[in-house]
Amino acid sequence: MTASLISLISIVVGIISANIFGFITKKYSLGIIGNSISGVFGSVFFIKSIGRIGFNPKAIMQSGEVDLVLLSVNIIISVLGGIVALFLISKLKNKMN
Repeated sequence: MTASLISLISIVVGIISANIFGFITKKYSLGIIGNSISGVFGSVFFIKSIGRIGFNPKAIMQSGEVDLVLLSVNIIISVLGGIVALFLISKLKNKMN
């Protein structure tokens, strides 16, 4: 696996988690496209900000092989990023209406 593939997997996980959260909680759903966009931005923002601690894709591939512990932490951060972004964007949308 390369660092680019790990980044792509993180973004896809963020999209999936935001869509699942939107499907489960209809109150915070922005539709499939809105959920997907918020999942992308949330996962990228969380991975870029929290990844500096050592969970970024380059750190995962630093030894030449995939560090599964760091990869699982990266995926959990992507899931949380997608959910938090969807929650905050839907709250912002409701405040603006």
